Order: sequence, then C-alpha cells, then structure tokens
Amino acid sequence: MTTGTGDSTLTIDELAARAGTTVRTVRFYGTKGLLPPPVLGPRRVGRYGREHLARLALIEELQHQGMTLAAIERYLQQLPPDLDAHDLAVHRAVVASWAPESVETVARAELERRAGRALGDAELERLTAMGVVLDGDGDTYRVDPGLLRLGVQLLDVPLSSEAILASRKVLIEHAREAARELSRLFRQEVEQRAAQDVKSLSASMQPLVVQAMLTAFQRSLREDLREWLGGGTRTDGEAPADGAP
Repeated sequence: MTTGTGDSTLTIDELAARAGTTVRTVRFYGTKGLLPPPVLGPRRVGRYGREHLARLALIEELQHQGMTLAAIERYLQQLPPDLDAHDLAVHRAVVASWAPESVETVARAELERRAGRALGDAELERLTAMGVVLDGDGDTYRVDPGLLRLGVQLLDVPLSSEAILASRKVLIEHAREAARELSRLFRQEVEQRAAQDVKSLSASMQPLVVQAMLTAFQRSLREDLREWLGGGTRTDGEAPADGAP
C-alpha cells in the first residue's frame, strides 16, 4: 500500500475517530503489521491518510466475517502492496459479498445517514442503476448494505446511468459465465468426495476465487487503460505478476 505525504493529514486520534475505533487499536494493528507506519511530519508527528482509513474499514469487515487476526494478517499479506484507498474499498465490498445475500428496508433519512451525504433524486437513480438501491417509494428504500459504501463512492465518478447499467450488464454476464465454468471444474474435482468435504471446500474456495477474479480484473483493466491512454502497450503472452491467476 502506498501512502503519499500530500494525502496524509490525519493524526492518530483523528484516524481512530474517523474509523470508529480506538487509538490503542490503531497502534496494535500497526505493531502487528496490519497497518503500514504513518508518514512522519513536522516534529516527527505521525500522519495517516485515506489508505489507512480504508484498510481499517477492510479489517473491520474481515472481522465481521469471523476471521481471526492471524487469518486477517495472512489475507492482507496476499494483497498487492500498491493498493490505494479506492482499491481497498473495492476489496472491502468483495469481502462483504461473502456474507449471505441480505436486503434491508430503511427510511430515507437512515439511508442518507449510512451514505454520509444527502441523496437527491439523481443520486438515488444512479444507486438504483448500480443495484445498490433496489426500489423505494420516496420514504423507504430496499437497499443492499454490502454495496452501499462502494456505490456512494461511485456517485462522484462521471458516468451516466445508462453507462452504469450497460457496465453492470457486462460484468454480470461475464461473472456468471466464469462462475459456471469454475463450478464445472470443481464438480469434476470433488465428485468422488463426501458431501461434507464438498461443502467445506466450497466455503474455503469462495473468497479465494473472488479475490483472484478481482485481482485479475483490476490488472487487466489497468493494462487496457494504460494502452488506451498511450502510456504503454500490453504484450500478448506476457507473464502475469506474482499472485495473478
């Protein structure tokens, strides 16, 4: 994870308050290697940035999924070292998706409180296009809480609702096809195993497969964008970076 000095503006007290945790917890995570060290400013006062805040949110989500600190440490060690705050937020959304699907019905005021901002009709339309808000009557809304934080961050991305809907369709279609292919492979691999073994393997493979797909997608997208913007050319047959599927 990279942390630029220009973006490191929070003291440890401010970071803890923003993350909803304690200074003692932040320091403990630092000693365990779960958080990178702060940037030292004037008088050697440690300053923290958005990446630290995003990583704390990811750790919180991993704990919510029932992972131990040792398991969280192993998970974070497997992540690419140069993830920024947005990348970490994407990983947090993926982790949240490991939980059983859940939809909550909330009042508009509660939806705005969770979003951390006022939501006009245009914002609600974009959240609906992303599948974050499923439906509503103006007073209450059915919301996918696992996607809410990422959806709110995407509100500031200059894309039309039509482009978001088209992108969502492409992602869903390809994700479903990949899931079908992986399911066929796994069925062939475990068809001779006991039912309990199959269930255990499925539970352990799900987060690994999701993380592998996310990493592969992020790297492919960055390569395509780099080529499109003229910053480099992707070479066919090029060996993937360490950790890529």
